[in-house]
This record gives sequence, C-alpha cells and structure tokens, in this order.
Amino acid sequence: MVCAVIFDCDGVLVESEVIAQEVEIAVLAGIGLTYDREEFTLRFMGRSSKVFYEMLDADGRARLGRSIVDEIRPAIRARYRAAIETRLSEVDGALAAIRACPLPKAVASSSSVKGLEAKLRKVGHWDQFAPHIYSADHVTHAKPAPDLFLHAAGSLGVAPAECLVIEDSVNGVTAGIAAGMRVWGFAGGGHMTSRIAGRLGEAGAERVLTHWSQAQELFAAL
Repeated sequence: MVCAVIFDCDGVLVESEVIAQEVEIAVLAGIGLTYDREEFTLRFMGRSSKVFYEMLDADGRARLGRSIVDEIRPAIRARYRAAIETRLSEVDGALAAIRACPLPKAVASSSSVKGLEAKLRKVGHWDQFAPHIYSADHVTHAKPAPDLFLHAAGSLGVAPAECLVIEDSVNGVTAGIAAGMRVWGFAGGGHMTSRIAGRLGEAGAERVLTHWSQAQELFAAL
C-alpha cells in the first residue's frame, strides 16, 4: 500500500535540469573539458552540488592537470541563476498531477535549500508541498544514498515501504530502492532521451512515465 508520494524536483517538477546541463557543459567546454551530453546526464544528474563539483574537480585534475573548481563554479552559478530567472517553467502537466495526487506529498531534491525554494516558488509549486520540502542540505549523504528519502518519509510519518518515489535520475532511482520504497521513473523533462529513460528501468524503476498526464489515473488507483 502506498501512503505517501515523494517527488524529485529538477527535471521532474521544474524544467531546471535542461538549463543546468546546458550551462554546465558550455562552461566546462570553455576551459577544454568536454562531455557527451547523455554520458554527462547519466553520470552527474541527481548528485548534490558538493559531490558534483568534487567529481568535476577530479576530472579536471585527470584530464587537464589542474584543479578547476575555483575557475568554473562562479561562472556556472552566475549563468545558471540568470537563465533560471528568465527561462524556468514547470515540467508540462506537473501542477495538475500534483493536485490529482490524493496522498501526503513531499519533495526530496539534491538542490540546495535556497535554490529549491526559489525554483518551486517561481513556478507556483511551493504551497503544494510545504512544509515537506527537503534538500540534500538536510542529510549527510545525498543521493544515491537513501538518506534523503528516509528523512522525508520520517518527516511525513510514513514507513519507507509505504512511500512511492518519482525520479528522473539513475542516482535517484538507486536511492529510492535503497530506502526500501517503490520507485517510478519520470522521463518527461526537457533533458531526457530514450537512452536515459531506459536506464531508469534498468536501475529498478517499476515503470517509467513519459508525461505527467499518465500519472493522474495511476495516482487515483494508489
């Protein structure tokens, strides 16, 4: 039995993932560190900012022979914030699906507390979840560890086995399964490809939704 639904945010509720990856890949290419877009998504999506920059710095040392964090972080942050201000929107159909979900809900995201609030408020989703909005900042170990989902379940007062997670990243699917929760993959964000969507099922998601309209009937049947 499902008694609560826990949503990821970036690329699931808001179209921020496609913006972030566009900015990140462009800044990295500018210093000579290039990535295949799909491989970049599969490797980094769902990571906390701390781990993301640690991984990039390791790449910089291995491929360019130097630390790159101080070089790239200010540029990525500035360009991302500017793009979010002008381009951020909800993932198509997200608000209607959220409202159709009759169960207690939470957000559990690898974004920072401040960034998460800004994005959810900008698209009008904050009040649908508050106060149950949780960030990687709330736990020691972010996704793919189960800690963030377990934190959200505990705050909702629902047993992990009675929670459904909706995720667009392999790291997030892995975290949900490690938490002992049911997991649906979501492939309706602008950053998704068929290859990335397929990896969600391979990681253990029991189904993969391609648009929020598919979730409304499923929510009613939970």
